[in-house]
Amino acid sequence: MAEKPVKVLACGDVEGRLSALFNRVQAIQKKAGQFDLLLCVGEFFGTTPEAEAEWQQYKTGAKKAPIHTYILGAASQETVKSFPSADGCELADNITYLGRRGVFTGVSGLQIAYVSGREALQDPPPAHCFTSKHLSALVAPLTGNSKFRGVDILLTSQWPRGVWHYGNTPEVNTKFCGSGSVANLADHLKPRYHFAALEGAHYERLPYRNHVVLQENAQHVSRFIALASVNNPAKKKYLYAFNIVPMKALEASELVKQPQDVTENPYRFCSKDKTGKQRPSFNTTEEEEPAGQFFFDLSKKQGGGFRGRGRKREGDGRGDFQRDENKQPRRHPQPTGPCWFCLASPQVEKHLVISIGTHCYVALAKGCLTPLHMLILPIGHYQSVVELSSEVVEEMEKYREALKSFYKSKGARCVLFERNYKSQHLQLQVVPVPLDRCTTEDIKEAFMVQALEQQMELMEIPQHTDLKQIAPPGVPYFYVELDSGEKLYYRIQKHFPLQFGREVLASEALLNIPTRADWRECKQTREEEEESCKQLRDDFQPYDFNMED
Repeated sequence: MAEKPVKVLACGDVEGRLSALFNRVQAIQKKAGQFDLLLCVGEFFGTTPEAEAEWQQYKTGAKKAPIHTYILGAASQETVKSFPSADGCELADNITYLGRRGVFTGVSGLQIAYVSGREALQDPPPAHCFTSKHLSALVAPLTGNSKFRGVDILLTSQWPRGVWHYGNTPEVNTKFCGSGSVANLADHLKPRYHFAALEGAHYERLPYRNHVVLQENAQHVSRFIALASVNNPAKKKYLYAFNIVPMKALEASELVKQPQDVTENPYRFCSKDKTGKQRPSFNTTEEEEPAGQFFFDLSKKQGGGFRGRGRKREGDGRGDFQRDENKQPRRHPQPTGPCWFCLASPQVEKHLVISIGTHCYVALAKGCLTPLHMLILPIGHYQSVVELSSEVVEEMEKYREALKSFYKSKGARCVLFERNYKSQHLQLQVVPVPLDRCTTEDIKEAFMVQALEQQMELMEIPQHTDLKQIAPPGVPYFYVELDSGEKLYYRIQKHFPLQFGREVLASEALLNIPTRADWRECKQTREEEEESCKQLRDDFQPYDFNMED
């Protein structure tokens, strides 16, 4: 007989708004049935006289929480007085304080690890803070057990630093957000669910792996969810409901199932130092280094200025260094034969180039669908988006945003597509579709319908999922991204119509220029192309980040 799942509610900062929270919980339970427990992260108590008066009603028994509620301790000096001791205890009927840190196991076997407060900036820490030593003491007994696979739930008030790496981006200032020690804690405890608060934001990160593919045995995925404060004016999500079968009751094959949108582990992103060695556990002074980032000595006059179009930064290697004139510049990947799109290639038609960056360039599409149809291409020789290095991806994204703004000024929305099939150099096609021609939904439907007519099924992939997670290197595919952020993907099996993307956009339902579906039917003379490019360069210049001072 299958184990019965535990029904759990998680909540962000309550800040003394108890009645608002419990009224909402009652409304949810009326619709969805009784939940087993409510877990509150962040600040539970408020500091206003109104919050204190409200708490007294629950403390005296005049009001009662409608669900077993478990809370974390103070996250600020002002609320320390609300907790009688560092150890857990019942504060009111159905409201239990878990304690400063520890592990709680329910009758169902659900294992919940928890840490109250914030990471301390000094030692000894204030009452509402913890240090990396405290977290090491929490981790050691758990991970010391050879049968340890992870915990079901981790509750922390602070976010883990860097949790956004490899995933979708939160609406917070990531420069100052989160704790390095909490990130290490999450990496070691491998929670299936990790909840945090304090940032006033709702953020559901894409699930991430706890193993390295093909190098380690498969493990379960972790989900990080940050919740906003109760009754926040922006109506951001502060309650999260889910069902969970305790880890100990699950078969290993069931536990390690990987969802389609799973990403790499964000904490491995910055867990190595520049020599490649693993950093010590609970190092609270981590310096993050984005993968593949290069550093330049900006104190040198020749390297510190802005690099406009056609100007390069001095130096091109790892670390700060004085430029060595004899050193060879870092080379881009090289083609095995002639390539029409490598910028250094004799075959490339340089008169079509609109803008050149450090890693990418923009060109007018040969035989363009419309006069504003452009291509974003890597300067180096890469076959597809999934093979790009991080610095190329970053600059390509800047060009995408610049083109979106440019097209918006022209009253058009942006459609991007890539055909990684029978092409040796990546071409990201960027096509403007006038707003008064059709809606984004019309464009999506046109792609879906025409794909089905060709016996192909376009798959919609989650908005914040990286294409690299779906398409392994070397696998042919067709990919579309709409201005809404919606993404469509087709893994090419055998034959694929080479002009498919153009055919859909040129169709009667969209641009209504069916005679321009094949680029070879739209060729211009060199003089016409040069004139079109000159006009386009001038028009695009205000949006070109390479032209900024």
